Amino acid sequence: MEDKHVTPIPPHILAEAQTRVDGVNTLLAPYLLPLTPDERHNLPKMGNKTLSFVEKAQDYAHHYQHLCPSYLNLAAFDTDMADATGLRTVLIAAKQLSDNLDDTVMIAGSEAYQAALVFYNAVKAAAAQDIPGAKEVYADLKARFPRVKRKNEE
Repeated sequence: MEDKHVTPIPPHILAEAQTRVDGVNTLLAPYLLPLTPDERHNLPKMGNKTLSFVEKAQDYAHHYQHLCPSYLNLAAFDTDMADATGLRTVLIAAKQLSDNLDDTVMIAGSEAYQAALVFYNAVKAAAAQDIPGAKEVYADLKARFPRVKRKNEE
């Protein structure tokens, strides 16, 4: 992996980004329908492979309305297709943003963790040399240091 470093993000930029994300959430909230995990699992799904089938069925339903059963609401079908395809565009952009945010948070967190390890090891060495204040700092950091439990320690 090439060496990537996070560029400092000014607080006003982060605040503006949060405001805009909040705005999108508020804008779409009346139209979004959260699902439980079971509901997600049990719904038939329209994906890339079924999209052309659904589009063609919608087209045929309009051209051959005499073949539509009386219980098929063609206007609701049209609304659902418009919402699904319109939101899909927003979803793709949001997922790309989410992936980029996740990657940047991972890089920034990794850099911060590495910096903390450098400081921790320097304090550890300073504590071993009885440098004033080092033992207290080392003891506090050592208590917070995440340790991986080994199988024989359980």
